[in-house]
Amino acid sequence: MSLASTFPPGRVAAPAISFRDITKTFSTPKGPFQALGGVSFEVDQGEIFGLLGPNGAGKTTLISILAGLTRASSGSVSVLGHDVVTDYTQSRRLLGVVPQELVFDPFFSLREALRIQSGYFGIRDNDDWIDDLLHSLGLADKAQANMRQLSGGMKRRAMVAQALVHKPKVIVLDEPTAGVDVELRQTLWQFVSRLNREGSTVLLTTHYLEEAEALCGRIAMIKRGQVVALEKTSALLSRASSNVLRFKTTGSLPPELAAKARVTGRVVQLPAHDAAEVEHTLAVARQAGLVVEDIEIRKADLEDVFLDVMAEGSAGASAPSVGGSAS
Repeated sequence: MSLASTFPPGRVAAPAISFRDITKTFSTPKGPFQALGGVSFEVDQGEIFGLLGPNGAGKTTLISILAGLTRASSGSVSVLGHDVVTDYTQSRRLLGVVPQELVFDPFFSLREALRIQSGYFGIRDNDDWIDDLLHSLGLADKAQANMRQLSGGMKRRAMVAQALVHKPKVIVLDEPTAGVDVELRQTLWQFVSRLNREGSTVLLTTHYLEEAEALCGRIAMIKRGQVVALEKTSALLSRASSNVLRFKTTGSLPPELAAKARVTGRVVQLPAHDAAEVEHTLAVARQAGLVVEDIEIRKADLEDVFLDVMAEGSAGASAPSVGGSAS
């Protein structure tokens, strides 16, 4: 797949983010390790775009390259047309990144930390915006608290505020709700949705696939450093070939069911193409002596599609669509 066909020359507006044939190889004691193997896609201005993949797929490496924290082995990345290497200052000014790790300065209050972060971008006298951030993220009563005194969830909110204090046009959220409570997740997504309505572009990585399904208009899935799917969320969901039979049980599934089941504790989920398949599945379970409870049939969701894509996706598969908004 040529880059010429991947990135149409007729586009009027520069994409918010452009990855062009990105590779990254690390040196390890066991020899070279390729974390990214020719990643190419774009995020259009005004999108909420999801980047999904299992642990170790290369998501954080890609974001580190975007943020200028890691240099790609080859390829180029730009933010609103500004190359992250040759035009680092401008690209970084346009970008706000919330990393996975909790990183904070323990010597300042939250308000002081936000003022200092503003100063890195040459911004001063922006207390109105800082107040808006603190209020919108549920931090108003913590403004004078020392950063080290905040709980883990409050530190996560503070990191979001720091990433947004210079009003970036492109926001990158790397697992922003990992390990936090439901209240923070709701507060964060309400605020991010507001910023998106006001024109901000959002690139999101998350392991909460229901978040990606609800928020993202398009999604890229990567596996072992390569893009294995890139489509509109609705198109990905249409890939699901069946509904899902869900029930609770104890004991071991018979081999016929275990081979195609997704099991979480007592909950078993299996493909359900039609009524006959549902009846057959339940009959097999009962013949194996299992007690089946809380039976329901639901539509396949993004998690089902994700697991299917990860099971079948490979570099040799048909190339995904990687243009702008086209699916």
